[in-house]
Formats: sequence, C-alpha cells, structure tokens
Amino acid sequence: MSDLYLAAIEQARVYDVAIESPLELAPKLSARLHNEVLFKREDLQPVFSFKLRGAYNKIAQLTEDEKAHGVICASAGNHAQGVALASHKLGIRATIVMPRTTPDIKVSAVQRMGADVVLFGDSYSDASAHAVRLCQETGMIFVHPYDDPLVIAGQGTIAEEIMRQMPNDLNAVFVPIGGGGLIAGMAVYLKANSPNTRIIGVEPVDSAAMHDSIRAGKRITLNQVGIFADGVAVKKVGEHTFDLVRQYVDDILLVDTDEICAAIKDIYEDNRTIVEPAGALGVAGLKQYVRQHGIRGQILAAINSGANMNFDRMRHVAERTEMGEGKETLFAVTIPEQPGAFLEFCRIIGDRNITEFNYRLSSRDEAHVFAGISIRDEDETASIQQAMEKAGLPVLSLQDNELAKLHIRHMVGGHSPLVENEMLYRFEFPERPGALLEFLTRAGGRWNISLFHYRNHGAAFGRVLAGVEVPVQERSEFEAYLEALGYPYVNESDNPAYLKFLK
Repeated sequence: MSDLYLAAIEQARVYDVAIESPLELAPKLSARLHNEVLFKREDLQPVFSFKLRGAYNKIAQLTEDEKAHGVICASAGNHAQGVALASHKLGIRATIVMPRTTPDIKVSAVQRMGADVVLFGDSYSDASAHAVRLCQETGMIFVHPYDDPLVIAGQGTIAEEIMRQMPNDLNAVFVPIGGGGLIAGMAVYLKANSPNTRIIGVEPVDSAAMHDSIRAGKRITLNQVGIFADGVAVKKVGEHTFDLVRQYVDDILLVDTDEICAAIKDIYEDNRTIVEPAGALGVAGLKQYVRQHGIRGQILAAINSGANMNFDRMRHVAERTEMGEGKETLFAVTIPEQPGAFLEFCRIIGDRNITEFNYRLSSRDEAHVFAGISIRDEDETASIQQAMEKAGLPVLSLQDNELAKLHIRHMVGGHSPLVENEMLYRFEFPERPGALLEFLTRAGGRWNISLFHYRNHGAAFGRVLAGVEVPVQERSEFEAYLEALGYPYVNESDNPAYLKFLK
C-alpha cells in the first residue's frame, strides 16, 4: 500500500494553485530551545492553509464526466476555501455546505471564490450529512476533507518538499492532527525516504480522536471536541488515515490551550505571522517534546499548517500565553481585612512582577484576592505558595483550574453592602517589576482598600482601579495625599457603570 501512496504523492497535481512553501529557521526559538527549529510555512499558501493541496489534487484528477457533475464538500473552515479555489481554477461548479453558525467572514471568503454556499444545521456533522444527501441526489462528487487517498497524497507533497529543502535527515517532524490527512500523507513519504526521522503528531488534549483511537486499537468517536483549535476539532478520524498513522507515525503528543497560545506567540516573535490555533500545534508539540526529553543539538521541524485566525480570538490567545510559557502563575489568597494587608501581601511576593490583582470587599474579617504573578519557571509556583503559607495566609493554586483561568478572573467584584464612604479612582504608573508594591507602599495603609483591579497589559504604563473607604471629614486630606503620590489619576466615583455594577 505504501508504494501506491508514494507514487500518488510523486504524481500529485498541486502546484497549479499551491506554492512550494519555505522551510525557515526560527532563530529565536532555536536559541531558546538549544536545537535547530524549522517552520514549514504552509500558512503562506493562497488560502493560508495546506488544505488547498489535497483538495486540488483530488479535483484535478476527476474524469471529465465527474467534473461535469460538479463537486461538493462540507466544511466551515480551510477545506471549504481549498475546494472553492481549486474548483474555480479548474472551472468546475462547487457547492460548499456550511453550518448556519459559520462566521460571515468565512462564508464570504468561499463565495468570493465562486462557490455556491448552502447553510445547513448547527454543526459540522449536520452539514456533512446534508452534503452526502445532496451528493446522492445530484450526482456531485464528494471531496472529503481528509479520508481520501488523493487528498492524502496531495498533503503528502509537503514531505516531498521538505526532503528537497533539507537533504540531511531531520531528527523529528511535528505535525498537527485533525482527521489525519496531513500526517498520514507526510508519514508515508518520510518513512520511505528518511526512515530515521521521527514522525510525531500533535493534538489538543480535548480533541484527541487519533490519539485515543490508536490507544484503543480501533477508530473511536469522541462524545465532544474542544472548540479552541477548531481546525482540528474532529470527533472521528478517517479509515484510511487511521491505518496509515498506526503504521508510520512514531508518537502522538497532546497539548492544552495554554501551550497552543504560547506557541502562537513563539511563531509571531520569529516571523511576525499570527497562525490559527490548529496551525500552532506542531510548535506546541515540539516544545513539549524538547522539555520532556531534554534534547539538544537536534534538527526539528514543525508544520505551521494554517493562519486563518479570527481577529477577535487574539485577545484570548494573549491572555493565555503567559500561562502556556510557564511565566505566570495564579493564586487565590486569603488575607486579613485590615489596612496595610495588601502591602504585606506584596512584600511576600517581593520583586516579582504582579500581572493581575483582583479584589472586592465581601467581609470585615478577611479578603479573598485573585492574583497573577510572573515566574521564571514552573517550580517557582511551589516556592511562592510555601512563602504564603509560612506567613499564615491560606492560599490555593489556580494554575490548572480552567474555570478560574477562563471565567473567574473576570468576575471578581460586584456590589458590596459592607462598603462605607467608598471613593473610586483610576491610576496610571510606570510599568516595571515592583511598581505595584511601590504604589501600595506609598499609599501607606492608612485608608482601607475596598476594591482593587490590576492587569498587566504589556504597555509602558500600568492601570489600576481602586476603591478606598474615605470618611467624609477626611476627603480633603485624601485628595492631598493623592496629589503627593505623583501618579495620574481620575476620580470615577460618579461613573454610571460603577454605580450600576459595583457601588
């Protein structure tokens, strides 16, 4: 069977529309990991994804009769654009069935390439079932996103290019896995032509259909899949792809959302490209592999498989990146509810940079603080926790708490019936390690802080929102104190949003 795939890859028709994507050195990541790291830049394809290769190879090799019937596929992402562009290039009518939930930007992108779009159902499964029905009714040719030998062969041309671009054996190649078409095609070719190269697949921990199927010895169907890396969110892998992966892939690694976000940042810092979450899986797996095995001096390649990133998702990526790099840790800490307690808490943290600080008065006895702290490595989380406990502060690590990272950090606050004479201020101060500690030290602990919110935004100035209990007779003295602080500030005590949600 491998001989048939090898021949199909070597005879594949992809370059009428696809480019031979560069295999580029990632100098910053290479230096940090002490290995030669290469990016295979499939994000540079005309549709910003490798999917164009397999789609074109399949459609280009249809008979004239089959082409006359047109083609159809179901997809809400990169495969849809690949089929649409391939069909347009070949002058074939294409119908793309997409879920009704597909963002307008993706629908418009497919329509601009001349394809007919049918919106059906709320999920890919609904759209796929409808596409199959239309195929049976009309005689259109179904172009599967991954479980088709010609599609697999088209994706395998990436490995053929790597062999031309890197004549010496790579030590390992890290390949994203969704349905398995990309890694199946690449693994067949690389194992035949570079047998010493390890082929390592990478899946999200919440979309591990191939990993779980290999472990079970048969194709299994996931009950649900994670939606963050939607480009690989597949409940069941292909029949052809499963057989090929089982034979030719050496290992499959699982990465979480934080690791994917950190990989997106790594890629951006090396080539100023923002890849989609699925497109960063290879780099995330590569970093995990280096960390686990402690390897140095090897040549490692990652497939940057796509860059169809929704702009509104970038905020979430930035939020989770520091966690994925092991440079931020989260804690829930209980401190005494008394003036100066925040200052003592910051002294325990020392010269570490505080990345986030959320608090709202809820009891006159104790305060619950949500805090983010910059760390050098993951071992530092334990030492910080030990320092808190030694100081008698109950502390809970939230490092692996998805609820806390995704939701709770944005929900600390609300109305507090205990607050008296509260004034609300926005402050700005130069952003540097220890700046928040300096701010609180200069505050002196005289007036009780009833609300506090701070988040490091990576800018030159930090922004703090603080509620302070100031008796009416001390207002003028407090204003004089604020002027002496020397930080720009705005009195927000009459802000309607504050009065509605926090007062």
